[in-house]
Amino acid sequence: MQYLVNVLDSGPRSGRQTSGTATDAEAAAVDAFNDRLRAAGQWVFAAGLSGPADATVVDDRDGVGLVEPGPRTDAPEHVAGFWIWDLPDGDTALRLARDASRACNRRVEVRPIL
Repeated sequence: MQYLVNVLDSGPRSGRQTSGTATDAEAAAVDAFNDRLRAAGQWVFAAGLSGPADATVVDDRDGVGLVEPGPRTDAPEHVAGFWIWDLPDGDTALRLARDASRACNRRVEVRPIL
């Protein structure tokens, strides 16, 4: 089963914004963690994301062609990056999520991919 693991950034209002500001130690820890996932055949894909200010919301459900700059919600956290892992079960996902949180020094959210 595959899992989406979102890396959560606490945002500038909290005074703890971390997007794009990984320390050398955090970057090295994430690289080592990714190498471990790859060696175990569990790594599918990972990427960092730009900040919410770079978002564009598109809504054409009713054919109105709405295109708005910026995020649709003003949440205290945003997704700063993500992994997709291929794992045997949710317990393994949660165990690896703890390791991922320590490696990137951020909160992470784990969700099964349907």
